[in-house]
Amino acid sequence: MRSRSVDFGIFTFGELTRNLTTGEALSPHQRLKELIELAKLADQAGIGFIGLGEHHRKDFAISAPEVVLAAIARETRNLRLATAVTVLSTQDPVRLFEQFATLDLISDGRAEIIAGRGAFTESYPLFGYELSDYDGLFEEKLQLLLAAREQEQLTWRGTFHHSIDGMDIAPRPLQERLPVWVGVGGTPASFERAGRLGLPLYIALLSGPQHFARHVEYYRQTAAAHGHDPQQLPIGTGGHFFAAPTSQQARDTFYPYYRAYFEQNMPRPAGHFPRETFETWAGPGGGLLAGSPQEIIDKLMVQYEIFGHDRYMAQVGLGGLPFAETAKSIELLATEIMPVVQKETHAARRP
Repeated sequence: MRSRSVDFGIFTFGELTRNLTTGEALSPHQRLKELIELAKLADQAGIGFIGLGEHHRKDFAISAPEVVLAAIARETRNLRLATAVTVLSTQDPVRLFEQFATLDLISDGRAEIIAGRGAFTESYPLFGYELSDYDGLFEEKLQLLLAAREQEQLTWRGTFHHSIDGMDIAPRPLQERLPVWVGVGGTPASFERAGRLGLPLYIALLSGPQHFARHVEYYRQTAAAHGHDPQQLPIGTGGHFFAAPTSQQARDTFYPYYRAYFEQNMPRPAGHFPRETFETWAGPGGGLLAGSPQEIIDKLMVQYEIFGHDRYMAQVGLGGLPFAETAKSIELLATEIMPVVQKETHAARRP
C-alpha cells in the first residue's frame, strides 16, 4: 500500500575504506559497532528505515545482514529493517525467508527484504554458482522466495533449486505478508520483472533520475498489463548522500571520502576519481546528493516530480567518513530535509 508522503531511510554496505593519507581502515569489529550506533541515532531521529547491503569481500564488514539487523532490532523501536540488497541469486530463498521471518518476530514486525542480482559478483564462485546463469538464477529464486511467502507448506519444482514436496516453512512472520522489494539498476528487464510480479521497486540512482523515467513508466505499464494496480505498488529511490550546512562545506568535506570509496570499494575500483567528476555528479541533474539541506530538498523534489515515489534511502558514511560527520548528516536529513519533503509530497498526493 502506498503512503501519503515520502518515507525516509538510510542504508550502508559497511565498507572498510582505507584512509587516503594514513592507509588505515576501521576493523570489521569497529565498523559493525558503528553501524549499530548509527541505527540507534536514526531511530531516535524519526527516520523510518535502515538497509544493509550484502558483500563477501574483505573490504566490507557485512556478509550476513540478517545477523546485524537482529542486533539492531534489539537496540531500536521503530526502524524498519531490510537488506539493501540481498544477492538473491546466490542465496537459498527458503532459508532466507525463514531468517527474515525470524527477524520479523524479533523486531515486532519490522522486517523487509530488498532482493537484487548484485553488481558485486564474488558470491557466485564463492557459493558454487555460474555467472552465465546470472539472470536465470534470480528469476527462479525470486519466484521461490515468493512461493515460500505464500505457502506454509511449500511444494516447488524448478531448475536451479531442488524440488520440495509439501514441506513446512517455519516460523511464519509476524506481518501477514513479509514485504519483498526488487532492487534494480538500469536494465529494462529488471523493471519488467518487478512489474510482472507486482512487487515494489527500489531504484539505485547512481546517475540522474531522468535516466530512469522511461523505465519506471515501463514498470507501471507492465504491472497493469499483468493485473496489478500500479498505484498500489510502492517505489523507492536511493543513492549516495551527504548533507552539511552549506553546499561548499558538504562537498569539501565529502569529496576525499567519496574519492576513496570509488577508488577502493566499487565492483571494479576505478583509477583516480577527479574533483571535476564529483562536482558534476553533485550538480543539477546529477545523481549524487551532496550539498546543503535546501539543495538536497530541491533534488529530491525533482525525483518526486519524475517518479511520484514513496521512499527515499540515503546511502550514508561512504569511504570511511568519520562517525561524527555521518551522524551530523543524518541529523540534517531528519530535521531539515525530511520534514519539508514529506510536507510537500503529502500535499502533492492529496486527492
